[in-house]
Amino acid sequence: MPATQTIWDDLPRPFFVLAPMEAVTDVVFRHVIARAAAPDLWFTEFTNATGWVHAGDKAIRGRLYKTDDEHPIIAQIWGGEPGDMEQLAAHCRELGFDGIDINMGCPVKSAIKSGGSALIRKPELAIEAIKAAKTAGLPVSVKTRIGYSSTDEMEQWVKTLLEQDIVALTVHLRTKREMSKVPAHWELMPVIKEIRDRVAPQTLLIGNGDVRDREHGQQLIDETGIDGVMIGRGVFHNPYAFAKDTPHSALGSLSLLQHHLDLYDQYHVVTTRPFDTLKRFFKVYVRDFDGAGELRNELMQTSSTDEVRAILDSFISKG
Repeated sequence: MPATQTIWDDLPRPFFVLAPMEAVTDVVFRHVIARAAAPDLWFTEFTNATGWVHAGDKAIRGRLYKTDDEHPIIAQIWGGEPGDMEQLAAHCRELGFDGIDINMGCPVKSAIKSGGSALIRKPELAIEAIKAAKTAGLPVSVKTRIGYSSTDEMEQWVKTLLEQDIVALTVHLRTKREMSKVPAHWELMPVIKEIRDRVAPQTLLIGNGDVRDREHGQQLIDETGIDGVMIGRGVFHNPYAFAKDTPHSALGSLSLLQHHLDLYDQYHVVTTRPFDTLKRFFKVYVRDFDGAGELRNELMQTSSTDEVRAILDSFISKG
């Protein structure tokens, strides 16, 4: 039976997606990006199925928390135990998510112990994980890489995934071994698209890796013929990355930071993230204007959102 594609069918063509990023794309940052320029589709941070099954919500610390205005939104999950994947997928349906995405590309050591990119070398387990997630009745997609150690693994791995009748496949165009240390291999996307067209033409194909913004993403789509792109680190250089045009001022960027502070306080009871985790975002907003470096250095010495607000108010009032 063909995969259910209701939400995915409603997306524009081409479409632009905010990549799931650990300790980044939580309910707070998603709302910041929504104010700056929203993507066509949201993904959560990735959530460990086994951790949730054995320890409940305290193990995932708000990773699956969403608000009613975030739509369409996909829950990204990972793990190496199909039974746990089945249980978490069912929970995601109860929470009202529009789909399930399985992370089969995360390269960090904690993930590859039982899932993530380790599944590239365990195709039988990957197949079982997809089957388990499908039992929830939601559209199931996969995000992966072009290989574990070598790009030679790409063709068989991509073919295996496409044979599972998934609704969409996102390919980060690096191997696990490469991490993010080399440029993404966009030259390989035509090969991946040829496999998709031959094996599963109904499956949407999304490219990921070094996409700077919507304009750059559109260029890559035009060159490769894929259905959409996923932007990750590009939003760290430009929070307006999804805008069709990107004129914005220093004051507008600082306003986004103020909004981020308000959301951090509002949702802290859910995310429980320490204040210092905010500091990684200061460079997102405080850059490319006179005095940005000095302001950023001052903000890095703060220990509360109120201190940050006071410094921003002082800087803005000086014009």
